[in-house]
Amino acid sequence: MCGIVGAVAERNVVEILLEGLKRLEYRGYDSAGVALLSSEGDLTRIRRTGKVQELVDAVSEGHAVGATGIAHTRWATHGGVTEANAHPHCSTERIAVVHNGIIENYLALREKLTEKGYQFTSDTDTETIAHTVHEELKAGKSLLRAVQDSVTQFHGAYGTVIMDKEDPSRVVVARSGSPLVIGLGLGENFIASDQLALLPVTRRFIFLEEGDVAEVTRREVTIFDKNGEPVEREVVESNIEHDAGDKAGYRHYMLKEIHEQPTVVRNTLQHRLDEQGLLPDIFGKGADAILKDVKHVQIIACGTSYHAGMTARYWLEQYANVSCSVEIASEFRYRKSVVHENSLLVTISQSGETADTLAALRLAKDLGYMSSLTICNVPGSSLVRESDLAFMTRAGAEIGVASTKAFTTQLTAFLMLTLAIGEHKEMSGDDKQSIVKALHSLPAKLEETLLINEGIEDLAEEFADKNHSLFLGRGDQYPIAMEGALKLKEISYIHAEAYASGELKHGPLALIDEEMPVIVVAPNNELLEKLKSNVEEVRARGGIMYVFADKNAAFKGDESMRVVNVPHCEQPIAPIIYTLPLQLLSYHVALIKGTDVDQPRNLAKSVTVE
Repeated sequence: MCGIVGAVAERNVVEILLEGLKRLEYRGYDSAGVALLSSEGDLTRIRRTGKVQELVDAVSEGHAVGATGIAHTRWATHGGVTEANAHPHCSTERIAVVHNGIIENYLALREKLTEKGYQFTSDTDTETIAHTVHEELKAGKSLLRAVQDSVTQFHGAYGTVIMDKEDPSRVVVARSGSPLVIGLGLGENFIASDQLALLPVTRRFIFLEEGDVAEVTRREVTIFDKNGEPVEREVVESNIEHDAGDKAGYRHYMLKEIHEQPTVVRNTLQHRLDEQGLLPDIFGKGADAILKDVKHVQIIACGTSYHAGMTARYWLEQYANVSCSVEIASEFRYRKSVVHENSLLVTISQSGETADTLAALRLAKDLGYMSSLTICNVPGSSLVRESDLAFMTRAGAEIGVASTKAFTTQLTAFLMLTLAIGEHKEMSGDDKQSIVKALHSLPAKLEETLLINEGIEDLAEEFADKNHSLFLGRGDQYPIAMEGALKLKEISYIHAEAYASGELKHGPLALIDEEMPVIVVAPNNELLEKLKSNVEEVRARGGIMYVFADKNAAFKGDESMRVVNVPHCEQPIAPIIYTLPLQLLSYHVALIKGTDVDQPRNLAKSVTVE
């Protein structure tokens, strides 16, 4: 969601802060701001609505100098998109604050602070942080102690950085529910909500744990846990190779990331799979000993990752002979559930910081799951640190808000997990060899599938005036249809729904007419004839269909049905292969619609609040 960058140095840090904000633009935001403290204690604050470039232009017009500074890109949760609501927020021109998350009790705090004479200039919950810290400072406390005493009054989630005009040599940071990382330099230190923001200045990071409060100066980082006790946190050397700043000649990050999928899937498989099967403990040290005892898998995720989990359920039950449940994290964490015997909890998240998924993992630890595994793309993220086992998808930095390569690498990971569990169950030798063979062929099949891009680009022209659409799939293609519908609505703003094809008679047929495009995914599998019957149901009611079909599936196009032939593939990897045409369709429709492909309205890349 929102992005945070901070620095304490001897040099002017304004360019570091602005560059960091640019690198966090992928997270989604509606305004940006920066606050700087000079060595003399002069506070300069500049804020703008719109893109980071608006802030950059404003900074260049003035004389913004400071060796200590904080910066922020905001995604509105409280108050409209106005300069007054943009971060940083200040209290009496002394305290400046940036904040990710939500202070749930901000109204009660606001009322209390107003009674004490504080004047609020914004509609945000964040301003209560600034005034609360200022109030604590009145008692003669240090900034560190004032923040430690303030956070005990906050209910909700926060990753926050606070600086004091009267002590420009330090900042204090606090983390509860919203991630923060400290970057270590030489005679200077940095703070950010994502290590990507700091890669130009450091590769050495400390990831704050839940409840941590840290004091950061040029030469020292002192961390205290949720009990106020000093603690040491591990220093991690980042080896991130992909940089957020390069589109590699593609028009958008999303298109680049679609075309990266053969490469990143190859990376996902590398050194984990040989001709006989999986290599040992690829899901973490001691994983094989845990997986052999698994009797049930509980998958928890949100959004695109939820669709990956739904696909995995088909694989785990069909091939590995183990029962599987899949649930949206925001539902799981707020209902009473029954834990199956020897149940493995699997969380999925591109960022590893998804608030609901992380909360569900923490809840599950008290419910009696035998172990937890996360499938994630970000080393050092909260899910990775807090799970018993971790599988890194190696997708590289994904900048486009609409997930593409993160999804296909998650699917690849799940197919490997199916193999890993199946080897301890009753997976047939034929199924095992089929999956191993299919995984080896996957990168090449993805490359072949991308070659149908031109035909999809032509087809997208027919969606220019559409406002609604239906996606249909059967079996393990049903979640892929759901993912296709999500992609279309995310970046083109066309309303899209997905249904299991057999559900057509139970309501959706009422929507079919010539204005409702119906997108069908049709691999050549045992459900093909059933799917063809569903297609005829649509045709009989005057619907216009767009069928992505195996070239051997014998679909013939006519005025009511456009057919795009997809390369033939082994059945286990068909869900991964058929994802690509739907991604390309969404991309080209969004181009025609003229939407912001990489940063669609109202959405954020990393959802770190409920």
